[in-house]
Parts: sequence; structure tokens; C-alpha cells
Amino acid sequence: MHAPRLGIGIISAGRVGSVLGAALAAAGHHITGVHAVSEASRERAGAMLPDAQVLPPDEILRRSELVLFAVPDDVLGELVAGLAAAGHFVAGQLVAHTAGRYGTRILEPVRAAGAFPLAIHPAMTFTGMSLDLDRLTDCAFAVTADEPMLPVAQALVVELRGEPVTIAEADRTSYHAALAHGANHLNTITAQSMDLLRRIGVQEPGNTLRALMSASLDNALRSGAGLLTGPVARGDVGTVQAHVESLANDPQETTDSYRTLSRATAIRARAQGLISEATLRELLGILE
Repeated sequence: MHAPRLGIGIISAGRVGSVLGAALAAAGHHITGVHAVSEASRERAGAMLPDAQVLPPDEILRRSELVLFAVPDDVLGELVAGLAAAGHFVAGQLVAHTAGRYGTRILEPVRAAGAFPLAIHPAMTFTGMSLDLDRLTDCAFAVTADEPMLPVAQALVVELRGEPVTIAEADRTSYHAALAHGANHLNTITAQSMDLLRRIGVQEPGNTLRALMSASLDNALRSGAGLLTGPVARGDVGTVQAHVESLANDPQETTDSYRTLSRATAIRARAQGLISEATLRELLGILE
């Protein structure tokens, strides 16, 4: 599955747009222009898309067969509506965005011009540097499009060396929440754990956590909740009580995270038959 060679415009040269633009250029597409406002985005465009001109959005649309909007979620709707009202989209043009929260409905204004909306969102965090290009290999991309255009969106993802995963329009917000919950909150939990280790004098907390967290994440991704471990899953009530007491002098956000996630773990452990109903009640009482 391969897309034809296209003239592709990138709006804008943020971390995502610059990397995807570079990947599309590497796949043989022509980058017709890139929109970059800040000094940082201009530098990024120069590094990642050295052969592309920095142009305003209307000029990029005039030159492009496909326009990729890689702008923040809250900016996307107003920007597209404004460009559509000014008559800058053309019949037959492909218009894609990378916002995880949205499907194609937010691109509804382009339809009046006869353009075709696509939504492709990489399930990946970006630095905006060339190392991100390797991370795209086998990266999952949420793809949403009208049925006739779905193969086109999927082909673009394959061109990016990604793995297209079809997500229904109505499910985009749930999809995005799942990614935010798993990835963003993992960062928060890791930071809190490192803070706790620093408090007790561990100089390199990342080294202490790396092997354990890597193995735990790998096990969870392979087996879901099937490999629950730790004191909550074992029903070690005394240990959990000691944990709660030891966190009393730590920031409230850390204590709240520990309690909330321990409650969720206890409920899952009970559902899997790892602990008894009585143990569950004891744990929930401690964690209130």
C-alpha cells in the first residue's frame, strides 16, 4: 500500500509537523512549503526540512495536493474554518490533521470546497529532532476518514513507516484519553517515585527505577492486568498501611496518586481472584 507522490504542505513546523514532514520527504514526497512563526519553529524547519520554503498558510494551500495541519488541538478548528471561509481550499485536495482528540468532523469546512478530510494521529511523543524518525517505524497511527478515503489515509501512514489503526469518529476522544492516561500519567508517576527516592538520599533514582519499571511496563503491555504484582495485589495489608504512613510528609499530590492507583489495583486484584473480599475491604479502608 503506497500513496502516489504528492506535493505536501506542512502547517506548522512544531515537533510533530517537522518530523512527519521529514518522513514524508524521505518517502519521496515533495514538501511544497512549511508554516513556521516562532524562532524555534523556524530553526526546526531549517534542520528537519532544509529544502522547504517557509510560507504563509494560504500560499501553502495554493501549492499543495495534501496539506497536513500539525497545530495544537485548540487552534485547529478556528484555523481551518478561517482558511475555508477565505476560499483557500480547492477541489480534490487532501486535508489531514494530527490532533488525537478529533476525527474528520473538525475539518467539515473543507468539504464545501470539494476537499477530502483525513485524521492521522501518531501514538508517539516527539522531540522534534531526527531521532524521532526511527521511532516512527511500526508506530501506531489512529486513522479516521470517510470510507472511500480510508485507504488513502492508511497509505499515508504506511509511507511514514507506521501502523494504521482505524478509530471511529465517535471514539476519538476516548482514544486520546487512553493515550494521555497511559503515557502522560506514567511520566507523572515516574517523577513522583524519583522524588521519593531523592528524599531518602538516592543520588540516581532513574537508575534504581529503570530495570523495574521497564520490566513492569513490558509485562503490562504483553499481558494487561494479568501480571499484577506488588503488595496490593498480594494483599499485604500491613505493608500498604506502612506505605501510607510513610507518605504523610510528602507532597499531597504524591499521596493522592498512591492512594488512588492502589485502590484501582486492589479492585482489579479482587476481580482476578488474587485477594479476598475481606482483604479488599481492609485495603480500601486504609486507602480512603
